[in-house]
Amino acid sequence: MSLLENETNNKLTETGSNYIPKQPVYIECSIERTLDAIGGKWSFLVLRELFGGTKRFGVLQKKINGVSPKSLTETLRHLEEQGVLERTAYPTVPVTVEYTLTPKGHDLHQILKEMKLWSAKWT
Repeated sequence: MSLLENETNNKLTETGSNYIPKQPVYIECSIERTLDAIGGKWSFLVLRELFGGTKRFGVLQKKINGVSPKSLTETLRHLEEQGVLERTAYPTVPVTVEYTLTPKGHDLHQILKEMKLWSAKWT
């Protein structure tokens, strides 16, 4: 590893931010880690909607057929904890909450497009 790469990796480690991509030195089988980060059944549909831009909870619920408020809330919380999306609450009555993808979330777009193409071809 060059000195520049080492310094860059040290800076990334020091910040500890979810919004700074890591430069992997060793690549393990990370598919399982990716699936854990993305979450469960409804995550892909939430991501699909947020690729189109910021959405409110009610809009997400209307666009995702069959999702209960509880399941949607759990999915959104999980994706927020993983740094995939951001939640912004506005002090209105009732409170307005919007969800938007982080750079980490936007990086999933190409992966999901490829999965969609695979599905169209093989299923």
